[in-house]
Amino acid sequence: MKIKLTDHARFEAERRGISEDEISSIVLSPQQRIPSKKERVILQNKYYDKDEGKDMLLRVIGSEKGDVFEVITVYKTSKIEKYWSGEGA
Repeated sequence: MKIKLTDHARFEAERRGISEDEISSIVLSPQQRIPSKKERVILQNKYYDKDEGKDMLLRVIGSEKGDVFEVITVYKTSKIEKYWSGEGA
């Protein structure tokens, strides 16, 4: 699958310290895939952030068009319980 970042996604990733490798990893192997509005999908993975010293969630919001996943935005959050779908939060 080809991964394309919008200008907004590239700006937000850089501002938030999220690498393109991290984004690619989630797009290719998400722990959770949640349908969203406007034909978008939310891909997310839990991980331990050494800098923050706590568990975090990295969320990638985008849309699939054929074999291309277009990343619209990306962000980290510590609000795992709010966004994690199902058990194991």
